[in-house]
Amino acid sequence: MTRSDLVEELAARFVQLTQRDAEYAVKTILDAMSDALVRGHRIEIRGFGSFSINRRPPRIGRNPRSGESVAIPEKRVPHFKPGKALREAVDARTQELLAVTNIK
Repeated sequence: MTRSDLVEELAARFVQLTQRDAEYAVKTILDAMSDALVRGHRIEIRGFGSFSINRRPPRIGRNPRSGESVAIPEKRVPHFKPGKALREAVDARTQELLAVTNIK
């Protein structure tokens, strides 16, 4: 699902929202989440999952073209951990799809 798909879904579910309002709502939520992660905060959405920042330590890598060693600096990267309800929903749906395809 892309951002525009999410905007369309939101506008379709809530008929009182115009496409522009739905787009503004999605942008506002995503911007707030991005800002919180940049500040180092953890985001938890019950039933969905949590977003946090993981630290990747510095390491020595290799340039695949020349084979020479390259120092890769420390990075902070976003990490998503799905919640129990989301994991169970995805697993149940996957099991349903597997059962349907095995029947045919």
